Amino acid sequence: MSVFVLDKRKQPLMPCSQKRARKLLDAGRAVVVRVVPFTIRLKDRVGGVMQPLQVKLDPGSKTTGIALVRVQDEADPESGELRRTVHPLWLGHLQHRGAVIRDALQARSAMRRRRRGQNLRHRAPRFDNRTKPEGWLAPSLRHRLETTLSWVQRLRRWTPVSALAVERVKFDMQAMQNPEIAGVAYQQGTLHGYTVREYLLEKFKRQCVYCGALGVPLQVEHVKPRARGGSDRVSNLALACQPCNQKKDALPVEVFLAKQPERLAKLKKQLKTPLHDAAAVNSTRNALVAVLKATGLPVETSDGGRTKYNRRTLAIPKTHALDAACVGWVDAIGHWQKPVLEIKATGRGRYQRTRLDSSGFPQGYLTRSKRHHGFQTGDRVRAEVPNGKKTGCYCGRVAVRASGSFNIQIAGQPAVQGISHRHCRLLQRADGYGYSFQPKAA
Repeated sequence: MSVFVLDKRKQPLMPCSQKRARKLLDAGRAVVVRVVPFTIRLKDRVGGVMQPLQVKLDPGSKTTGIALVRVQDEADPESGELRRTVHPLWLGHLQHRGAVIRDALQARSAMRRRRRGQNLRHRAPRFDNRTKPEGWLAPSLRHRLETTLSWVQRLRRWTPVSALAVERVKFDMQAMQNPEIAGVAYQQGTLHGYTVREYLLEKFKRQCVYCGALGVPLQVEHVKPRARGGSDRVSNLALACQPCNQKKDALPVEVFLAKQPERLAKLKKQLKTPLHDAAAVNSTRNALVAVLKATGLPVETSDGGRTKYNRRTLAIPKTHALDAACVGWVDAIGHWQKPVLEIKATGRGRYQRTRLDSSGFPQGYLTRSKRHHGFQTGDRVRAEVPNGKKTGCYCGRVAVRASGSFNIQIAGQPAVQGISHRHCRLLQRADGYGYSFQPKAA
């Protein structure tokens, strides 16, 4: 993975290799600015020769692929046709926390509803007078938009980016559920001409989805039990005989059919495809293009079919980051076997000073200060313990306590507990993200 380089005045230069960065640091010509992504600043250079760099994005509901590529356009000597080769310099997977934000807002809403439902004075509703501005997005969707834009701006600060490219995909919800849909059927609902039971009888061929029994009384069954948050939507309903229905009870379907993987796979295929991820991408696709155009850089948009064609033509493995590299006009990709930086949005903590139990009541108190002994939760540290049971060197994200006994979370390993703050050395301040590396794709 390439190293980002800044000049003496903190202006971005072309990224360099790790070997070159190591030589510059050993010679004293550069200093470290950031550890992840690794960035250095030169002491004896201002400006330099730039090549066209492009940031490419593959937006997703849970993960967005990011690729920083060097663009090389060459004319074919025989036909004169212009061919574009992209050379990935840096690949990243940005993991959003939209689901965490959604769950937190739902929990807050439930707690407020409980408090307002007590024997308190009447409070007139005010929400009738509130309007949402044009282009409003839910907080969980706005988070996806803002974190993606934030990383585009970061890459612009660290590298001389001259253009952007984004996959502007639009999902056809009804076609995802029924690939044969056409014409006037788009205007009709799933249950057009059916009652729920008749629809399920035809959908599941009048047999039990768990044992395949035919010619027996069938009951409407919730595949995801209501006791576990399942809904009454048709996509969560199936047919089961009475013995199977009673035996399954409130078990998750994955547990109930653990010994029948083929039947489980068939049932999941028969159920309607979940659409919340596609809906999230559809809701933010135009807003993302708009904020990218507001940066003043040229923005190339492409659809998912072009990305898939490029990936298959060039025999590139399917990952979010490599999908991003295949977005837009691409004729060839060189040296794509690079490690991928996993970027997980963790947030910057919370304002509440208490923890809450399942009913929303305060349970214990948190310290007013987030920083203890010069560290705060999320900082990247290096701890060198000279003696004792935990002798060794540890590098990772720290979780602080007022007592000075810290926990260090190392990527892919259990947290190391009880490390004294005296052994910790700060590498990088918390910035709301956690980092880890994936090995090179084969």
